[in-house]
Amino acid sequence: MSDLKRTPLFNVYQTYGAKTTAFGGWELPVQFSGIKAEHEAVRTKAGLFDVSHMGEILVEGKGSLAFLQKTATNDVSKLEPGKAQYTVMCNENGGTVDDFLIYQLDEGRYLLVVNAANITKDLEWLLRHRTKETAISNLSDSIAQLAVQGPLSVKIVQKLMPDFNAAALPAFSFTVGADLSGFQVLLSRTGYTGEDGFEIYCKSGEAASLWEKILSAGKKDGILPCGLGARDTLRFEAGLCLYGQELTDAITPLEAGIGFAVKLHKQADFIGKSALQKQKDAGLQRKLAGIEMTERGIPRHGYRVWSGDSLIGEVTTGTQSPTLKKNIGLALINTAYCEPGTEVEVEIRSKRVKAKVVQTPFYKRKKNGGV
Repeated sequence: MSDLKRTPLFNVYQTYGAKTTAFGGWELPVQFSGIKAEHEAVRTKAGLFDVSHMGEILVEGKGSLAFLQKTATNDVSKLEPGKAQYTVMCNENGGTVDDFLIYQLDEGRYLLVVNAANITKDLEWLLRHRTKETAISNLSDSIAQLAVQGPLSVKIVQKLMPDFNAAALPAFSFTVGADLSGFQVLLSRTGYTGEDGFEIYCKSGEAASLWEKILSAGKKDGILPCGLGARDTLRFEAGLCLYGQELTDAITPLEAGIGFAVKLHKQADFIGKSALQKQKDAGLQRKLAGIEMTERGIPRHGYRVWSGDSLIGEVTTGTQSPTLKKNIGLALINTAYCEPGTEVEVEIRSKRVKAKVVQTPFYKRKKNGGV
């Protein structure tokens, strides 16, 4: 895997017993102590993730808002400094170029946090549609990102910043220049696990030291370093999309069930709007649905889904849920079969295994603040 990129924390992985894997062009930890143990830690205590492979793109200038309104599906005009927003970039056919977060740093300055495998593609897309009054910079190599997730994440982060009220930071809000144990960071109340937590952006050279300080602060609270395996099972249980599976350039955000991030009625026109409007008006022919196996078997990405003799779709993500102890999956299937309780079959190793459609998300935490 010598041709793969590595994050600033790569040399730390071995210290904590990480097993690495290739993901999106990067060599990343799939697990440290074990996927189930890490998953459980995030659901009940806290986990620390290295998310430095994600891309950071700065968009700034007088024309930045108008530019983002043209390229993003959500209404970027609703943002203000200190607020973040989940959105999507679509191609002309309504397919998904990427899903990402937009942080408004200041008037006319926005930070886009994009998927690691899409950094080059996203940059090319943005540059292709850039206006003269907009500057675009790739900051990915200079920024590292750590994520502290779980019900004890506030308690742990608070230990490292006594002069800041971490609990008071609202969901999808952030603060720039926060002092986190002596490091100046962007602290964001966001995450990708379905739990409360923070995403922390720092200078690449400071990531390893910050990693150690967070683990030390959370040791008594049971924090664990976590890898991609747990990150995937956590986001999956919470019904959060993964680009390349629930979202692709051939799957629209409406089909993927993230229509809340598509503002068809916003004043600004955006790329893909016409195609998405037509799809909505005509009615979706397929959409993402949850399935639960009623016979023995685990649904996996790419497995075909049937109803009688009709091929109705395929699984996008599936596993045995560590929290629910059930074999479940997300599947993009014909809309006529999406009603919860509908009986379907998943083709597993040339054998059709019974399943049923269920409500999503599979897991939803009880909220008492946070995200």
